[in-house]
Amino acid sequence: MEEINYKDYCVTSISGRYITYDHIDEFLNSLPVTFKTEVVGRSVRGEAIKSVVFGNGPKRILMWSQMHGNESTTTKAVLDLFNFMNQDSMEASKIWNACTIKIIPILNPDGARDFTRINANEIDLNRDAQNLSQPESKVLKKVYEDFTPGFCYNLHDQRTIFNVGTTHKPATVSFLAPAFDEDRNNSPSRKLSMQLIAAMNSKLQEEIPGQVGRYDDGFNANCVGDAFQMKGTPTILFEAGHYYNDYDRDVTRVYIFKALVKSLLTIRDNEITDYTVDQYLSIPENG
Repeated sequence: MEEINYKDYCVTSISGRYITYDHIDEFLNSLPVTFKTEVVGRSVRGEAIKSVVFGNGPKRILMWSQMHGNESTTTKAVLDLFNFMNQDSMEASKIWNACTIKIIPILNPDGARDFTRINANEIDLNRDAQNLSQPESKVLKKVYEDFTPGFCYNLHDQRTIFNVGTTHKPATVSFLAPAFDEDRNNSPSRKLSMQLIAAMNSKLQEEIPGQVGRYDDGFNANCVGDAFQMKGTPTILFEAGHYYNDYDRDVTRVYIFKALVKSLLTIRDNEITDYTVDQYLSIPENG
């Protein structure tokens, strides 16, 4: 694998915590036609919810960010990923040929504008997977059903208060393979989620040793990750957290980007089974 220099791909025009489609549309519109951008639905207030599809391979990956409007670190990392995939590199070319990737950069545009977790109807979209009471929830469900992904990435931010286990190190990135039942058993899809997280953790331990945590896996069928895991789709929760003095989360975005690339390379190369459930379980829980 060739070394990937993040600085070559960072979208420096997008930074800080407050990010709406106003901030990212110019970049999205600058992507070549091989990145297919479309409006997949509308928010409560009628703002367009967009998706970007790229790649032409059989391995299908669906990602969505800013389900909670004030959680924008992963959105920045996704833009960096677009930039990476738009460059002439062997690694990007191989991912392009092996995978088809669909990304919703901002699922909750009203919440993004208000810089709040909830949508304009004051509903937490990540507790609406069963009721599907909100237009944004229905958009995600339809995209999921139409795209039929082999993997789902649920991209979030977590609060600065979290540390790794009993250490004083911040949980700069945390992961979760969501449960699919009350007893938190391991289904085939959940095991794959765990193995893919173990792959990403192996990369991040080289970069930020001791700063990767494991998010609480209490089961809630109303959460989207749990709901998709119930349907048999390997789903991963990403939680972008704190790095020292990085209150704009522009350092954390680097590690989310590197985790995303590592995951895609692992899927591309059929290397998920090189990693184990025990390696996932060895990641300390968030403190």
